[in-house]
Amino acid sequence: MTIATFLFSLLGAMALGAPIAFALLICGVALMIQMDNFDTQIIAQNLLEGANNYPLMAVPFFMLTGELMNAGGLSKRIVAVADALAGHVRGGLGYVAIITAAVVASISGSAVADTAAVAALLIPMMRNGGYDVPRSAGLIATAGCIAPVIPPSIPLVVFGVTTQLSVTKLFMAGIFPGVLFALTLALTWWFVSKKEPGGASHHRFDLGRLLASLRQGIWALVLPFVIIGGMRAGVFTPTEAAVVAVFYSTFAGLFIYRELDYRKIPSLMLAALKTSSTIMFLVACAMVSAWLITIANIPAQAIAMLQPFMDSPILLMFVIMVLVVIVGTALDLMPTVLILGPILVPVVKQAGIDPYSFGVLFIMNNALGLLTPPVGTVLNVVAGVSKESLDKVIIGVWPFLLAETVLMFLLVLFPQLVTVPMKWFW
Repeated sequence: MTIATFLFSLLGAMALGAPIAFALLICGVALMIQMDNFDTQIIAQNLLEGANNYPLMAVPFFMLTGELMNAGGLSKRIVAVADALAGHVRGGLGYVAIITAAVVASISGSAVADTAAVAALLIPMMRNGGYDVPRSAGLIATAGCIAPVIPPSIPLVVFGVTTQLSVTKLFMAGIFPGVLFALTLALTWWFVSKKEPGGASHHRFDLGRLLASLRQGIWALVLPFVIIGGMRAGVFTPTEAAVVAVFYSTFAGLFIYRELDYRKIPSLMLAALKTSSTIMFLVACAMVSAWLITIANIPAQAIAMLQPFMDSPILLMFVIMVLVVIVGTALDLMPTVLILGPILVPVVKQAGIDPYSFGVLFIMNNALGLLTPPVGTVLNVVAGVSKESLDKVIIGVWPFLLAETVLMFLLVLFPQLVTVPMKWFW
């Protein structure tokens, strides 16, 4: 009965058009009424505790880092280095897009913001180079989904906060799967680009050009190592790493590259705050329903429902991943993380599955949901930037989406690919 109340209240509120945050609040109220425990003080207290969370402070700072990188010229120089490194091969701009997306992802951690930045820089270049634009847009959209997997991923921060797992350990667990994600994308692009009419190399390899771009881009390329290395060494927490990233990108934009206009900093802060405030309000509302999910013992009921699969961790993971794929087509990344995370983590712990490897695969699954209609947030961003119809971009993204889905299920089948490298970094 409790699970039925949870599902009907949540889905009913969403069907009526309520925003996800308010749907989560309505779901919490419904659970309180069903348990005969309605108290507005509990709602207010959990809302405040949900927002007043130290690890969650990383979100606005990483968002601001992304804005500062774009305005300060750091993103542009990352593209220049990648172009000098890989632009000379057939389909070179595709590899440039993948390298750029991976480096930018390891700094800001936001799929939508990173995709918009990379698409704005590279799609005009790919169009002028004779590339198939919908296919190129599909590649960039998929490359943008590296950001939720690789540190400093904002979804991993939110997942860690709502499930009470170490955010730093989640970051370390995400490094190797994030690299595999990028390599799988590069391999798929190699197969696809061979059949493309355009995509011939647009310049010859020039060592001098590469060294010059490295000299120009070194300040941007060092930042991921500062962030990840500092957390790994215990010098700072994820939240402190986000603050360091803001100061670093501000300094580089103002004094090294001199492209950041200090008068634009308030507008950049406002843009970052608008996005992060939405995320933080979602998390605050989710903490109300998460607290009531625990009180109502819904995880134990979910474990009982999944009992036939509990003796086989791999089979259980397959079942959960298929469920998340289905949910991900209808819900955006953050709501899925906030709704399912607190329910599924106790289940996988009970089954003996490492919660950190599960967290990375869970986030990877939800990231791929950003590429599937009808929600497909990243798809819509790329379609807007490229000025191509959404239908064409959907066709362009399929080879890459299929390849990454195969990778995800391979990681489910061989969890050591996540757990063993995690020990190298942790």
